[in-house]
Amino acid sequence: MTAEKRECVSILVDAGLSIVKACLFIGIGRATFYRQERDWRKVDAAVIDAINAVLEKSPRAGFWKCFGRMRFKGFPFNHKRVYRVYCQMGLNLRRRTKRVLPKRIAQPLEVLEQANHQWALDFMHDTLYCGKRFRTLNVVDEDTRECLAIEVDTSLPAGRVVRVLEQLKAERGLPTQLRMDNGPELISATLTDWCETNDIELVYIQPGKPQQNGFVERFNGSFRREFLDAYLFENLNQVREIAWFWRLDYNEERTHESLGNLPPAAYRAKLESSNLALSH
Repeated sequence: MTAEKRECVSILVDAGLSIVKACLFIGIGRATFYRQERDWRKVDAAVIDAINAVLEKSPRAGFWKCFGRMRFKGFPFNHKRVYRVYCQMGLNLRRRTKRVLPKRIAQPLEVLEQANHQWALDFMHDTLYCGKRFRTLNVVDEDTRECLAIEVDTSLPAGRVVRVLEQLKAERGLPTQLRMDNGPELISATLTDWCETNDIELVYIQPGKPQQNGFVERFNGSFRREFLDAYLFENLNQVREIAWFWRLDYNEERTHESLGNLPPAAYRAKLESSNLALSH
């Protein structure tokens, strides 16, 4: 019983009501009113000590992980008592809510005849022969259709994306814009802060509209058919090695009808020489 209810009963009794009627009016039993208040910290001191001992080793453990560790160590407390004390200690963590994306505006796929102006990023998934999953980060220049990078690993967080972009920055500079979807790695503060520092505009497509990132999706289709579906990979190093040769062939030898039947590297060289001649 809360101290507020007990105080309310006392006030009614002082006003002339009997204890029975006062308890009925407040909605508590008479035995509850007579029961002496106990300090839960003293009564449940053993449970508090056990919980604290677990949290010293695993500070981010949730209730069930905490209770499981206590049971494994032989503590006899049942889960209801442990959960009551766990909540009274203020340890019940808030549920993680889904992040609400800002409204994305559809933008046309406008391509300037200028290399290194806008790149597109996207992730793909596949598995090794043993069944282990891996991911690839594909970076494409939307004008020249060049594949700038294929990063391969089991996990590619935002920090890894930034590292790939830093490598490309050292090799060929950075674009004016990056087009991508709303994946957690691509909307993270790590990437957005880095892009802001490097004066790169982020162009996000609308959720569920992959056609708004059509250039990299077109590349992904070729990458799936000609690489991921064409080989059985034994390990990640093999994927990285073959991907390097495949990307080299894609850029240097594989012709594209949209580029006048030229490979991306040859088209880029032609475009740069044409722009250089116009500037003079």
